[in-house]
Amino acid sequence: MTIKKVGILTGGGDCPGLNSVLYAIMLKAFDAGIECVGILRGWKGFLNNETIPLNVAEHDDLHTIGGTHLYTSRRNPFKPVSRAKTEEETETLKKQIAQELAKQFDVLGIDALIVIGGDDTLGVANAMYEYSKAKVVGCPKTIDNDLAGTHYTFGFWSAVQLASNALDNLTTTARSHQRVFVVEIMGRDAGFLTLYSGISSGADIILIPEHPFDLEKDVIEILKKRVNAGYKYHIIACSEGAYPKKESLIKDFKTISQETIENLPKDEFGNPKLQALNISQILVDELNLREDLKAEFQKNNIDFECRSVVLGHTMRAGTPNAFDRILGLRFGLAAMKLVLNGDFGKMVALQGNKIVNIPLSEGVKKKYIQSDNDKLELRDLLVRVRVKSKEIL
Repeated sequence: MTIKKVGILTGGGDCPGLNSVLYAIMLKAFDAGIECVGILRGWKGFLNNETIPLNVAEHDDLHTIGGTHLYTSRRNPFKPVSRAKTEEETETLKKQIAQELAKQFDVLGIDALIVIGGDDTLGVANAMYEYSKAKVVGCPKTIDNDLAGTHYTFGFWSAVQLASNALDNLTTTARSHQRVFVVEIMGRDAGFLTLYSGISSGADIILIPEHPFDLEKDVIEILKKRVNAGYKYHIIACSEGAYPKKESLIKDFKTISQETIENLPKDEFGNPKLQALNISQILVDELNLREDLKAEFQKNNIDFECRSVVLGHTMRAGTPNAFDRILGLRFGLAAMKLVLNGDFGKMVALQGNKIVNIPLSEGVKKKYIQSDNDKLELRDLLVRVRVKSKEIL
């Protein structure tokens, strides 16, 4: 079958570089004589037949603009599958939904679909391909950088820079007021954003989801050592999904308990949504209860003052940086080439400095910070050596 019209959708959270991918797809499609149609609001618009024409002549330099021209949503058509009672029922539902989704190609008048999104959005595309052999191609998008198969996702470095800038700026206020800031950074399950921006800006304590923390050893003791070494301000970079070790939760915390975590809203797999803890404010509340910590600061002629700052959606905001513009363009070009070659069920990815193609089934898997990551060693060195070197002076 000759490809004459390609649909494009963006799903999940917005992300710097989405329009870069879109623009490159349009450039290559125009060059190949193929029409592009934009599907609005992700899978929600796909199901509701919400489309707009995409004429490359009307979108000069679209790759320099942040956000997504196609809007977005977090709709997942496979959500009913989570209610299935048996494996057989799960498979039956997946097949039914995938086949119904594939029928939308005819309704929308498209011959192929390029899907730009994270594990949730691309998971839908993968299921469509697996159960109906729909002509779909995936492009990885998440500022969290937690998709397997690609070394980096577009938008990640823009978000790291935004968070680094915010941490740099907060340092000037922390220094002026001799204050402790707990800065909450996006990252529900993976701590790439917090680790990279924390190291970049020289944060004094970095807490990530992959490594549950001990409040006494990883926070209180470090702050005491720092203030006794002569440091007068402190920045704690904390992932929104960071959480304490169970023994520390029982031993060290006064404002939350294991019951607090158990009563959190659950995701579709029954796991507590740890980001709902508002961990940065909890840390501030806990630190403010520690009279021993206040006494240590007072001994060094510093009044203990601790505040929380949640960066939130500011990390998605603005235009993509140069790296993400180029990466987005490269992804879009590669995705359109897959369509032209009839190579469906694939996801484009960055490995090293090369763009490669991998099965969607592999690309949608999650990745996390591993214990042997050299950035973790850097984090620990920043904490340990700075205090020791100050003590020697």
